[in-house]
Amino acid sequence: MDLRQFLMCLSLCTVCALSKPTEKKERVHHEPQLSDKPHDDAQNFDYDHDAFLGAEEAKTFDQLTPEESKERLGKIVSKIDGDKDGFVTVDELKDWIKFAQKRWIYEDVERQWKGHDLNEDGLVSWEEYKNATYGYILDDPDPDDGFNYKQMMMRDERRFKIADKDGDLIATKEEFTAFLHPEEYDYMKDIVVQETMEDIDKNADGFIDLEEYIGRQTYQGGDR
Repeated sequence: MDLRQFLMCLSLCTVCALSKPTEKKERVHHEPQLSDKPHDDAQNFDYDHDAFLGAEEAKTFDQLTPEESKERLGKIVSKIDGDKDGFVTVDELKDWIKFAQKRWIYEDVERQWKGHDLNEDGLVSWEEYKNATYGYILDDPDPDDGFNYKQMMMRDERRFKIADKDGDLIATKEEFTAFLHPEEYDYMKDIVVQETMEDIDKNADGFIDLEEYIGRQTYQGGDR
């Protein structure tokens, strides 16, 4: 299979991998686009190039010679070939694209893990997270910006307890990932809905009226 055929196959896999619609969520992380380039294979495969490699990695490929690109691509293909049979199947390509899409989540978790596993025991307790995130704020109960950090901390604690499956208030890396990115886990969906309701339901009557909904959409539109 030459490079052009490979990219055409990749294009089909990209469509399949991204066919599930995404939801609008509040207080959860939004997935970035796989590429900011137009997805038009009739013109070029730039979008698929970014989707396959990741946008940052794709930039480095642009600086390589054709021989260097081929060598680097061969190393990546060996990672995609999960069963190591020397062939890349459509399912393996789809799994790789999904991995590329979620890579930012793994990178975010790794970054935050280092900042919150204060005793470096391979776990993050609620006390560690609270002290690292809110410690200096709790020392100043009346911050200058007037934001209610105590309420935010209570929400985080509630979410942490739900992510913590065994209830010991000590998160494994998987539980910590569910805490930071609840939209990625089925058992966290109720808390995603609850937090979204709390953010939009400004009068706290348990319902979202048209004014609240339109106000929220206007706010989100302004953020884009």
